[in-house]
Amino acid sequence: VEERRDCEMSAGQRKLYLAELARARREVAAMQDSGGLGRHKIQILAALTRLRQICCHPALAGGAANVPSGKFEALFELLEPLLAEGHKVLVFSQFVKALELVRAELKKRKIAHFELTGSTTDRPRVVKGFEEYPESCVFLISLRAGGTGLNLTAANYVVLLDPWWNPAVEAQAIDRTHRIGQTRHVFAYRLIAKDTVEERVLELQLRKRKMADAILTEDNSVVKNLTRE
Repeated sequence: VEERRDCEMSAGQRKLYLAELARARREVAAMQDSGGLGRHKIQILAALTRLRQICCHPALAGGAANVPSGKFEALFELLEPLLAEGHKVLVFSQFVKALELVRAELKKRKIAHFELTGSTTDRPRVVKGFEEYPESCVFLISLRAGGTGLNLTAANYVVLLDPWWNPAVEAQAIDRTHRIGQTRHVFAYRLIAKDTVEERVLELQLRKRKMADAILTEDNSVVKNLTRE
């Protein structure tokens, strides 16, 4: 069961986002004047990444650490009742620094947690620790480190902190717990900052998913309507 949760930014977070958006638009306009956008893909991707980082937490993009994140507030509003009911929860993000900030808050709230990123050295030990932990807890996982090769059926709740461009990668993350041996329903929540680039990412995901479904199912009605673009 997948559900989208829209998050309101904090006032400081929204202010930083709008300032970065205005700067990025000026940058893109200058690129167009200097030979077109095709020559500046790296700069454009960097600008989009900064906007997406602010959607998670202002501190990821140089904002003050004390500026609150509306998405983090939504995350803990979601986590607290699940943990109180004894559930185990996977939290995915592509931004390792975002996971570090979540980890700091979990420590502050004395919530048991495990973490798996590209820098984790003893991966099997961490996975086993989470699977065998007798009480409710949180497993923080970077999207790249945990997208494949994990079987985490001890959890049946998944939170995607930020949307990724490729819907197949998100599906792989959710499938870490929706595996053979899972006896319960799996619930996946996507946290989306309202009125931001994250909503555009979801639109892009939808187009990609429709395209993939049409090709895999040989849906002639979709193929007939394909334009050159």
